[in-house]
Amino acid sequence: MSSNDVLRQLSEVLEARKNQASSESSYVASLHQKGLNKILEKVGEECTETLLAAKDAKVSGDNSDVIYETADLWFHSMVMLSHLGTDAEAVLQELARRFNLSGLDEKASRQS
Repeated sequence: MSSNDVLRQLSEVLEARKNQASSESSYVASLHQKGLNKILEKVGEECTETLLAAKDAKVSGDNSDVIYETADLWFHSMVMLSHLGTDAEAVLQELARRFNLSGLDEKASRQS
């Protein structure tokens, strides 16, 4: 299964859980029910855990924890996108747009 297929399938599952699952039986549904602030709290928590795992990986040479934490970060970021009415495809399209565009030029264009 390609990476895009994984992201597409996860987006579909997240949307289904958001719209059809009970907050008592679905973690994703419970996050949506608690609202954007709770989802953002989880994104921030996972971001911090990812950063700490990356620092540890630099020392240990073992990337397993940083991969695990990055998966949690991506997952919760996708829940956030779903809550806001979009999905990973929009992010992938934005990344594709940036190909052949200097990162410095892209950053400068956002500041003007």
